[in-house]
Amino acid sequence: METVIILMKSLIIGGLLGFSSGAGAARMFHAPKTQGLGAFRTLGEMNACEGDPASHFSFGLGFFFNAWASAVGAGAFTQDVDHRIIPNWATAILMVKNKNVAETMHNPKKMGIAGAAVGMVLVAFLNTTVSAIPKSLQVTAVDVLVPAATILIATVMPVLFWLAAIDAGKRSGFWGTLFGGIAQLVMGNAVPGVVLGILIGKGVDEQGWTKVTKIMMAAIIALFAFSSFFRGFDLQMIEQFRMQIPEWLDKAHAIFSVGK
Repeated sequence: METVIILMKSLIIGGLLGFSSGAGAARMFHAPKTQGLGAFRTLGEMNACEGDPASHFSFGLGFFFNAWASAVGAGAFTQDVDHRIIPNWATAILMVKNKNVAETMHNPKKMGIAGAAVGMVLVAFLNTTVSAIPKSLQVTAVDVLVPAATILIATVMPVLFWLAAIDAGKRSGFWGTLFGGIAQLVMGNAVPGVVLGILIGKGVDEQGWTKVTKIMMAAIIALFAFSSFFRGFDLQMIEQFRMQIPEWLDKAHAIFSVGK
């Protein structure tokens, strides 16, 4: 009886979660005319899949294992469930028969319905499997699933996004490779940099070096600069070159209690 109750609640919660995630992700493509409900990374990651249903499904699958491991080990969902898995799987379902993004990924109504279906199945699966696994086996499950998810997220996904950047054109490939390499060094994952490279490359291809693209480039440079500073990457790089850290830089890091 307990399993039935969990299943019924999961279907209701999953349907509501899936509908809002799917519709919200689709509405972001209509901003600023329509207020979006998603996150910037969701928009960038979905664009990077370039309307290929297999890419959308594999992207969501990579984060599914991580979400499953978190649900089993910690009893809680990660943000990947509504930010990455549901929107991308809903898009993959819609694009199997129709690859027109305007009629599928950009359509809030269709994405909401598909997202609700995905959310119901996904949340029900996660909750019922977690409740069925004995406590003694949860530690073992985490030991197996977490390393697999780590490999997918840290190794497989950056390669897929890098290949997508190269396939998008020479300019996207160049900036995707450059920003991806910097992101890997600074953040430990190349995906954010590759996504930003694709956005810059496609923006320049379509509009040229306009005021908008220049502002985007300046913002990306500032992002990497601040990220490097607050992660202490600049100090690590200076030390690896066996150089002495300038006193003013060391004091600057001491103010924010980062770095060393």
